[in-house]
Amino acid sequence: MHTYLIREMEKYTVLVAEDDDSNFLYLQILLRKYYNVLRARNGVEAVEMVREHNPRFVFMDIKMPEMNGIEAMEVIRGFEPEIPIIMQSSYAFDTDINSAMDKGATAYLTKPIQSSTLFNLLRELGLFTEDNQ
Repeated sequence: MHTYLIREMEKYTVLVAEDDDSNFLYLQILLRKYYNVLRARNGVEAVEMVREHNPRFVFMDIKMPEMNGIEAMEVIRGFEPEIPIIMQSSYAFDTDINSAMDKGATAYLTKPIQSSTLFNLLRELGLFTEDNQ
């Protein structure tokens, strides 16, 4: 097997649930060196992909079509209560943040997300170390 394929297989898989292409591409660029990155375009897909792929953690946008991120998180918590779910939104209203945290979010980031903020949070949560490289 090629070294590249072995290295890809050794990476954790993460799920980014994001309906906006530019926001997804930004996170993918930041994360792909360290993780295999999957994408869900709405909450329904996010639930299905967590069941199917068992990612190490999830970035979940709050405002998405079909099922919003908070609703998707609640469903995921029903069958994967320990998976880290980091909520993200451009709309940093206290009610959204409080609702997400009250319903089981591991953390909350406000867009635009700075790379240093993202990786500091992942380190704090034990989801990123220099060994990920």
